[in-house]
Amino acid sequence: MPEGDTIHRTANRLRPALLDQPLTRLSAPRLVGDRPRPGERITSVDAQGKHLFITFSGGLVLETHMKMTGSWHLYEIGQRWRKPQGYARAIIEVPGWVAVCFSAPVVQIGPRKAVGRTDLGPDLCVEGVDFEAVVRRVRTILPADEMIGDALLDQRIAAGIGNVYKSEVCWSLQTHPFDPVGSISDDKIEALYRRASKLLIANLTTTSRTTVPGGLAVYGRRGRPCRRCGTQIKQQTQGQYARVTTWCPRCQTEKGRQANAGS
Repeated sequence: MPEGDTIHRTANRLRPALLDQPLTRLSAPRLVGDRPRPGERITSVDAQGKHLFITFSGGLVLETHMKMTGSWHLYEIGQRWRKPQGYARAIIEVPGWVAVCFSAPVVQIGPRKAVGRTDLGPDLCVEGVDFEAVVRRVRTILPADEMIGDALLDQRIAAGIGNVYKSEVCWSLQTHPFDPVGSISDDKIEALYRRASKLLIANLTTTSRTTVPGGLAVYGRRGRPCRRCGTQIKQQTQGQYARVTTWCPRCQTEKGRQANAGS
């Protein structure tokens, strides 16, 4: 599942093949707007939270957001693709390499200020986040009854957390994901984002995402015993977009509101 660590790993994988190389071809059948010309060089490949940006020397930036379905693949020229070409949303070819973005819901191009979100919070996948400022964003941007599980997913507060880390971080600090932010202290909110950042950074160099010894604590483990107390893990959807949330009903006691029964 693409979260901040996934996108940073993708940028790190693409960068050695693409950076400072002249563009041979850019194909993007659904892309609206200007295109970089062949011969323009790729000047940067970088991630911000869940967004990946590829910048060309002419000033245009290709932005992709994977959401739940997208992925970037890198192939040597002539190498067989692992997915059908019909799923390709963007194809970038440089000498020796072709980078293919498959099935991404968001693919757009333009000047960086036009395509990039200016409302994103600090990227939790990099060091040096001002976590006191993150807490202030929670208090000023979100209503007091916003559930902490939804707050952690709000990229305006801090960028990079998805369903996996939301559930894992809440379990780690024994916080019920349906508790409203108004019932949680500033210190606990800061601790949640600090833990999320620590886990995201720890997983930047591996595809086997790990938050506890043995893998994940709760995400994807509905009905299995909690690694801390042995209670059966629960799961249900949460928030406006019905995002999957998992938690331990014994370790993560609820306060401030009544969650719907999970299973």
